Amino acid sequence: MNESNSASREPSGTHKKVDENWKKQVEREKDSKDEAEAKPQPEPRADAGAGGPQQTGFIAFVSGLAMQAMMCMGEMPDPNTGLTRENLAEAKYLIDIIAMLQEKTKGNLTQEEAAGMEEAVYGLRMRYVRKVSPDGQQEG
Repeated sequence: MNESNSASREPSGTHKKVDENWKKQVEREKDSKDEAEAKPQPEPRADAGAGGPQQTGFIAFVSGLAMQAMMCMGEMPDPNTGLTRENLAEAKYLIDIIAMLQEKTKGNLTQEEAAGMEEAVYGLRMRYVRKVSPDGQQEG
């Protein structure tokens, strides 16, 4: 079907109005999105709440592993279920992963990141030792 046939089928005197405003709105939204992406994003703060929704990157990843280790040691409940469980083998595995990351990233972390890693590994190891020692005390 060609255009002349379709045009002849419309009653005379009718004119289709095409709304072009949506195109302008899409362009404005695209421009504002491009501007937002072009702005430099602030680095996540090391002192931000552990695992908070605004926290991303390496610190959040390590904090997540540390929280999983704490849950596996029965030190905190699972936030999804509210249940506390103990799986010391899994806790040890997670602590070892954090320690491996600490070793592999040595020299590539900020002072805050390195201090956070050191604190996390030390604190988790001490809690783990207390859990596995027969009398609940640190081994010396």
